[in-house]
Amino acid sequence: MRLAIIGINYAPEEIGIARYTTDMAVWLAERGHDVAVIAGKPYYPQWSVYPDFRGGGWRQTRERGVTVTRCPHYVPAKPGGLKRIIHLASFGVSALVPVLGLLRRPHAQRPQVVLCIVPALLSVPAAWLAARLCGAKLWIHVQDFEVEAALATGLVVSHGLRRSLGRWLENQLLGLADRVSTISPQMCVKLAEKGVAQSRIREVRNWADQQFGALPVSRDAYRAQWGVGPRHVALYSGNISNKQGIDVLVRAARLLQERDDILIIICGQGPNRAVLEGIAQGLTNIQFHNLQPAERMGEMLSLASVHLLPQIKGAADLVLPSKLTNILASGRPVVATAEPGTGLHAEVEGCGIAVSPDDPQALADAIMRLIDDAELRARLGDSARTRARERWHAASILGRLQDDLVELTAGARANEA
Repeated sequence: MRLAIIGINYAPEEIGIARYTTDMAVWLAERGHDVAVIAGKPYYPQWSVYPDFRGGGWRQTRERGVTVTRCPHYVPAKPGGLKRIIHLASFGVSALVPVLGLLRRPHAQRPQVVLCIVPALLSVPAAWLAARLCGAKLWIHVQDFEVEAALATGLVVSHGLRRSLGRWLENQLLGLADRVSTISPQMCVKLAEKGVAQSRIREVRNWADQQFGALPVSRDAYRAQWGVGPRHVALYSGNISNKQGIDVLVRAARLLQERDDILIIICGQGPNRAVLEGIAQGLTNIQFHNLQPAERMGEMLSLASVHLLPQIKGAADLVLPSKLTNILASGRPVVATAEPGTGLHAEVEGCGIAVSPDDPQALADAIMRLIDDAELRARLGDSARTRARERWHAASILGRLQDDLVELTAGARANEA
C-alpha cells in the first residue's frame, strides 16, 4: 500500500497528536508500506518552532522508514482565535507545495490513500487535492472537533455568522472523504450528526504506550529532584490551554492547603501557564514543571498517586484527551471533570472518579477520597491498567487500521487499472 499522511504535528514533538501520527506512520512503514508524511515544522507545545527547524523553506528527510516533508507555517507566540486560524490555514496552504510534488512521482508510485489528520481541518483541501490528482482515496482522521472546541472554549464567537460558517465548512470538508474516523464512540456519533454516512465512519482509538504499564525502579528520582518527599502527588501532565480548564486545579489546591500530605503538580507548557502560575502565587502545595522527556514519561507518571484530567464543560465529547491512554496504562486512578453521558465520563468510569466541571470542591473531595482510601486507589488503578490493555493496545488498533486502509486501496487500484 502507498499512503500519504498530511498532519501539522509530527515528531520530534513528543506529546499530543504528534505522537500518534508518528507511531502510525512508522508502524505502517515497518510492515512494508510506502509511507510519506507532509507535516509542519515542530512547534508544540511551546508554540515556538524548535531551534533546529527554524529558517528555510520546505525540507525532506527519511526518518525510520518514512519520507517526511516539513512545511514552513505561521506559529503565533500567543495563540488566540484569529491567530490560531491563520496558523492552521498557513499550514494548509504550505502543504500544497509537497502535494503538487506527489505528481512528479511515476504514476505507479503515487499514493493510493491520502490520510488527513484533523486538526488541522483547513489542511483537508490540500489532502482532497492530493487524492484527486493521484487518483487516491481520501481518509480524514478527527482527533479534535476543532470548530466545536473553539466555540466551547471561547476562541471563536459562539453565535452569529462565524459559528454558522464554521460548522458549515466543517460539514462540507468532512463530506469530501471516502472514510472518516475518530477516537471514541461518542465522537463517532458526533460525526454522524454532522452528516457523515454511517458506512464511512470508523473508530480508531489512540493507543497506550505499553512501557508505561510497568513501574520504573528509578521513579523515586523525581521525588528527590522536585522535593516531593513522602507526600502523595496529584498530577496533571500535558498542554496548558483553554480547553483543559486547568485553573480548577489551582482552586482545588487552595481548598487542600490544610492537607500537608498532598501535593498537586502541573507538568506542562502552553499559552495559559503564566496565568496559572500567577493565580497560584502563595500556595505551597502546588508545583509547576516543564514537560519531561519521552524517555522519562513512565517514571513521571508513576510518581502520581492520582492523575488529574480537567476538561471544560462542553468539550468532553469534542475531544478525548490523548493523555488518558498513558494515564490508564500507568496503573493509577484518574480524577476527571466530565458530566455523566459524555465520552470522557464513560472512559473514566470504573477506573477513576468523574466530577462536575468547574467544581473545585468536588475535585478536592475526589482527590482526598482516593488518597485516604488505599484499597480503592489500588483497585481503580488495577482496573485502569486492564482497560488500557484491552481498549488501547497499539498493535490491535493499528492492525485494524491497516486492514481498513488496505481494503480502501482496492478502489484506488481499480482506478489505476
